[in-house]
Amino acid sequence: MALRRTQKQRLYRYAVYAVLIAIVIWIVVSTNWAKIGPLFFNPAIAAKMLPAIITTGLVNTIWFTAVAFAGGLVLGVLLALLKMSSIGPFRWIATAWIELFRGLPAVLTIFAIAFIVPIASGVPGQKLGGPVVLGLIGLILVASAYMAETIRAGLQAVPKGQTEAARSLGMSPMKTTFWIVVPQGFRIIIPPLTNEFVLLLKDTSLLFIAGAFIWSKELTTFARDATTQNSNATPLIMAAILYLIVTIPLTRFTAWLERRMARER
Repeated sequence: MALRRTQKQRLYRYAVYAVLIAIVIWIVVSTNWAKIGPLFFNPAIAAKMLPAIITTGLVNTIWFTAVAFAGGLVLGVLLALLKMSSIGPFRWIATAWIELFRGLPAVLTIFAIAFIVPIASGVPGQKLGGPVVLGLIGLILVASAYMAETIRAGLQAVPKGQTEAARSLGMSPMKTTFWIVVPQGFRIIIPPLTNEFVLLLKDTSLLFIAGAFIWSKELTTFARDATTQNSNATPLIMAAILYLIVTIPLTRFTAWLERRMARER
Protein backbone atom coordinates (compact mmCIF):
# COMPACT_ATOMS: atom_id res chain seq x y z
CA MET A 1 0.00 0.00 0.00
CA ALA A 2 1.48 3.31 -1.09
CA LEU A 3 1.97 5.97 1.55
CA ARG A 4 0.37 9.32 1.12
CA ARG A 5 2.54 12.43 0.82
CA THR A 6 1.74 13.64 4.35
CA GLN A 7 2.64 10.20 5.76
CA LYS A 8 5.97 10.22 3.92
CA GLN A 9 6.75 13.66 5.28
CA ARG A 10 5.88 12.54 8.79
CA LEU A 11 8.07 9.44 8.53
CA TYR A 12 10.95 11.52 7.17
CA ARG A 13 10.62 13.96 10.06
CA TYR A 14 10.58 11.14 12.62
CA ALA A 15 13.67 9.60 10.99
CA VAL A 16 15.54 12.91 11.26
CA TYR A 17 14.54 13.23 14.93
CA ALA A 18 15.70 9.69 15.60
CA VAL A 19 19.10 10.31 13.98
CA LEU A 20 19.60 13.53 15.94
CA ILE A 21 18.65 11.86 19.22
CA ALA A 22 21.02 8.99 18.46
CA ILE A 23 23.88 11.43 17.81
CA VAL A 24 23.23 13.26 21.09
CA ILE A 25 23.11 9.97 23.03
CA TRP A 26 26.35 8.84 21.37
CA ILE A 27 28.10 12.10 22.31
CA VAL A 28 26.89 11.88 25.92
CA VAL A 29 27.86 8.22 26.30
CA SER A 30 31.24 8.42 24.54
CA THR A 31 32.44 11.57 26.31
CA ASN A 32 34.90 11.07 29.16
CA TRP A 33 33.05 13.19 31.70
CA ALA A 34 35.31 12.09 34.55
CA LYS A 35 38.25 13.75 32.80
CA ILE A 36 36.46 16.72 31.23
CA GLY A 37 34.56 17.73 34.37
CA PRO A 38 37.52 18.79 36.57
CA LEU A 39 39.28 20.50 33.63
CA PHE A 40 36.38 22.48 32.18
CA PHE A 41 33.58 22.49 34.78
CA ASN A 42 35.28 22.91 38.13
CA PRO A 43 32.74 24.38 40.62
CA ALA A 44 35.45 25.60 43.02
CA ILE A 45 37.22 27.63 40.35
CA ALA A 46 33.90 28.89 38.99
CA ALA A 47 32.95 30.15 42.46
CA LYS A 48 36.37 31.76 42.79
CA MET A 49 35.82 33.70 39.54
CA LEU A 50 32.55 35.21 40.74
CA PRO A 51 31.62 38.00 40.79
CA ALA A 52 34.80 39.48 39.24
CA ILE A 53 34.27 37.88 35.83
CA ILE A 54 30.90 39.67 35.65
CA THR A 55 31.71 43.01 37.30
CA THR A 56 34.99 43.39 35.39
CA GLY A 57 35.02 41.12 32.33
CA LEU A 58 31.38 41.26 31.25
CA VAL A 59 30.82 44.91 32.19
CA ASN A 60 33.95 46.01 30.32
CA THR A 61 32.91 43.96 27.29
CA ILE A 62 29.49 45.61 27.14
CA TRP A 63 30.99 49.05 27.74
CA PHE A 64 33.64 48.62 25.00
CA THR A 65 30.99 47.30 22.61
CA ALA A 66 28.70 50.28 23.26
CA VAL A 67 31.52 52.79 22.69
CA ALA A 68 32.73 51.05 19.51
CA PHE A 69 29.17 50.77 18.19
CA ALA A 70 28.36 54.44 18.84
CA GLY A 71 31.61 55.63 17.27
CA GLY A 72 31.25 53.28 14.32
CA LEU A 73 27.64 54.38 13.78
CA VAL A 74 28.53 58.08 13.63
CA LEU A 75 31.41 57.45 11.23
CA GLY A 76 29.31 54.95 9.27
CA VAL A 77 26.56 57.49 8.61
CA LEU A 78 29.13 60.04 7.43
CA LEU A 79 30.87 57.51 5.17
CA ALA A 80 27.56 56.31 3.72
CA LEU A 81 26.53 59.86 2.84
CA LEU A 82 29.97 60.57 1.36
CA LYS A 83 29.80 57.45 -0.77
CA MET A 84 26.39 58.49 -2.08
CA SER A 85 27.59 62.03 -2.78
CA SER A 86 27.64 63.42 -6.31
CA ILE A 87 31.10 64.90 -5.58
CA GLY A 88 33.77 62.55 -6.86
CA PRO A 89 36.52 63.08 -4.21
CA PHE A 90 34.01 62.45 -1.42
CA ARG A 91 33.02 59.13 -3.00
CA TRP A 92 36.67 58.16 -3.51
CA ILE A 93 37.60 58.91 0.10
CA ALA A 94 34.62 56.96 1.47
CA THR A 95 35.24 54.02 -0.87
CA ALA A 96 38.94 53.86 0.01
CA TRP A 97 38.14 53.97 3.74
CA ILE A 98 35.50 51.26 3.50
CA GLU A 99 37.57 48.94 1.32
CA LEU A 100 40.66 49.38 3.51
CA PHE A 101 39.08 48.62 6.86
CA ARG A 102 36.79 45.91 5.51
CA GLY A 103 39.72 44.26 3.74
CA LEU A 104 42.10 44.22 6.72
CA PRO A 105 41.56 41.76 9.58
CA ALA A 106 40.29 43.59 12.64
CA VAL A 107 43.21 42.38 14.76
CA LEU A 108 45.69 43.98 12.34
CA THR A 109 43.80 47.28 12.39
CA ILE A 110 43.80 47.33 16.20
CA PHE A 111 47.51 46.46 16.23
CA ALA A 112 48.30 49.24 13.74
CA ILE A 113 46.40 51.90 15.70
CA ALA A 114 47.88 50.77 19.03
CA PHE A 115 51.53 50.49 17.96
CA ILE A 116 52.25 51.79 14.45
CA VAL A 117 50.42 55.12 14.82
CA PRO A 118 52.26 56.15 18.05
CA ILE A 119 55.62 55.26 16.48
CA ALA A 120 54.83 57.03 13.22
CA SER A 121 53.53 60.16 14.96
CA GLY A 122 56.30 60.23 17.54
CA VAL A 123 53.73 60.53 20.33
CA PRO A 124 53.84 57.86 23.06
CA GLY A 125 50.78 55.65 23.22
CA GLN A 126 50.05 56.70 26.80
CA LYS A 127 49.65 60.31 25.68
CA LEU A 128 47.15 59.17 23.03
CA GLY A 129 44.97 57.53 25.65
CA GLY A 130 46.73 54.25 26.34
CA PRO A 131 46.08 50.74 25.01
CA VAL A 132 42.38 50.69 25.82
CA VAL A 133 41.58 53.93 23.97
CA LEU A 134 43.82 53.08 21.00
CA GLY A 135 42.34 49.60 20.74
CA LEU A 136 38.82 51.02 20.81
CA ILE A 137 39.72 53.50 18.07
CA GLY A 138 40.88 50.59 15.91
CA LEU A 139 37.63 48.74 16.60
CA ILE A 140 35.62 51.87 15.76
CA LEU A 141 37.38 52.17 12.40
CA VAL A 142 36.55 48.57 11.53
CA ALA A 143 32.94 48.93 12.67
CA SER A 144 32.48 52.15 10.69
CA ALA A 145 33.45 50.46 7.43
CA TYR A 146 30.94 47.64 7.84
CA MET A 147 28.19 49.91 9.14
CA ALA A 148 28.72 52.35 6.26
CA GLU A 149 27.79 49.71 3.69
CA THR A 150 24.79 48.62 5.74
CA ILE A 151 23.60 52.21 6.15
CA ARG A 152 24.17 53.01 2.47
CA ALA A 153 22.06 50.02 1.44
CA GLY A 154 19.29 51.13 3.81
CA LEU A 155 19.30 54.71 2.53
CA GLN A 156 19.21 53.58 -1.08
CA ALA A 157 16.28 51.29 -0.27
CA VAL A 158 14.08 54.29 0.59
CA PRO A 159 11.69 54.81 -2.35
CA LYS A 160 12.70 57.70 -4.58
CA GLY A 161 9.13 58.96 -4.40
CA GLN A 162 9.81 60.05 -0.81
CA THR A 163 12.71 62.23 -1.94
CA GLU A 164 10.77 63.65 -4.86
CA ALA A 165 7.82 64.48 -2.61
CA ALA A 166 10.07 66.28 -0.13
CA ARG A 167 11.76 68.26 -2.89
CA SER A 168 8.39 69.23 -4.36
CA LEU A 169 7.50 70.72 -0.97
CA GLY A 170 10.53 72.98 -1.20
CA MET A 171 12.92 71.08 1.08
CA SER A 172 16.62 71.43 0.29
CA PRO A 173 18.67 68.32 -0.61
CA MET A 174 20.34 68.32 2.82
CA LYS A 175 17.06 68.66 4.70
CA THR A 176 15.54 65.94 2.53
CA THR A 177 18.43 63.62 3.36
CA PHE A 178 18.45 64.18 7.11
CA TRP A 179 14.71 64.54 7.75
CA ILE A 180 13.21 62.16 5.19
CA VAL A 181 15.76 59.64 3.86
CA VAL A 182 17.88 58.94 6.95
CA PRO A 183 14.98 58.22 9.39
CA GLN A 184 13.29 55.86 6.92
CA GLY A 185 16.59 54.21 6.02
CA PHE A 186 17.42 53.54 9.66
CA ARG A 187 14.08 51.86 10.15
CA ILE A 188 15.10 49.39 7.45
CA ILE A 189 18.60 48.70 8.80
CA ILE A 190 17.80 48.20 12.49
CA PRO A 191 18.05 44.37 12.25
CA PRO A 192 21.45 44.31 10.47
CA LEU A 193 22.77 46.97 12.85
CA THR A 194 21.73 44.76 15.76
CA ASN A 195 23.72 41.95 14.18
CA GLU A 196 26.67 44.33 13.92
CA PHE A 197 26.37 45.00 17.65
CA VAL A 198 26.58 41.26 18.32
CA LEU A 199 29.66 40.96 16.09
CA LEU A 200 31.31 43.88 17.87
CA LEU A 201 30.55 42.26 21.22
CA LYS A 202 32.65 39.28 20.17
CA ASP A 203 35.31 41.39 18.44
CA THR A 204 36.12 43.14 21.72
CA SER A 205 38.12 40.01 22.51
CA LEU A 206 40.66 41.27 19.94
CA LEU A 207 41.51 44.26 22.14
CA PHE A 208 44.02 42.08 23.99
CA ILE A 209 46.47 42.72 21.14
CA ALA A 210 46.76 46.35 22.27
CA GLY A 211 47.43 45.39 25.88
CA ALA A 212 45.21 45.96 28.89
CA PHE A 213 45.29 46.90 32.53
CA ILE A 214 43.72 44.71 35.20
CA TRP A 215 40.71 47.03 35.49
CA SER A 216 40.19 47.19 31.72
CA LYS A 217 40.18 43.50 30.77
CA GLU A 218 37.25 42.42 28.65
CA LEU A 219 35.62 39.02 29.05
CA THR A 220 37.92 36.86 26.91
CA THR A 221 41.16 38.38 28.23
CA PHE A 222 39.91 38.11 31.80
CA ALA A 223 39.02 34.44 31.31
CA ARG A 224 42.26 33.67 29.45
CA ASP A 225 44.42 35.11 32.24
CA ALA A 226 42.37 33.30 34.89
CA THR A 227 42.81 30.06 32.93
CA THR A 228 46.58 30.52 32.96
CA GLN A 229 46.67 31.32 36.68
CA ASN A 230 44.52 28.33 37.66
CA SER A 231 45.79 25.88 35.01
CA ASN A 232 42.17 25.10 34.32
CA ALA A 233 39.79 25.96 31.45
CA THR A 234 36.71 26.57 33.61
CA PRO A 235 37.02 30.40 33.27
CA LEU A 236 36.86 30.07 29.47
CA ILE A 237 33.65 28.03 29.76
CA MET A 238 32.22 30.68 32.07
CA ALA A 239 33.14 33.39 29.55
CA ALA A 240 31.44 31.42 26.78
CA ILE A 241 28.26 31.11 28.86
CA LEU A 242 28.25 34.85 29.60
CA TYR A 243 28.70 35.65 25.90
CA LEU A 244 25.70 33.45 25.10
CA ILE A 245 23.61 35.05 27.83
CA VAL A 246 24.12 38.41 26.11
CA THR A 247 24.15 37.44 22.43
CA ILE A 248 21.23 34.98 22.28
CA PRO A 249 18.61 37.54 23.43
CA LEU A 250 20.07 40.05 20.96
CA THR A 251 19.87 37.62 18.04
CA ARG A 252 16.32 36.63 19.03
CA PHE A 253 15.40 40.32 19.19
CA THR A 254 16.87 40.80 15.70
CA ALA A 255 14.84 37.89 14.34
CA TRP A 256 11.68 39.33 15.92
CA LEU A 257 12.37 42.73 14.35
CA GLU A 258 12.87 41.15 10.93
CA ARG A 259 9.58 39.25 11.17
CA ARG A 260 7.70 42.34 12.33
CA MET A 261 9.12 44.49 9.54
CA ALA A 262 8.32 41.79 6.99
CA ARG A 263 4.69 41.74 8.14
CA GLU A 264 4.49 45.54 7.98
CA ARG A 265 5.89 45.55 4.44
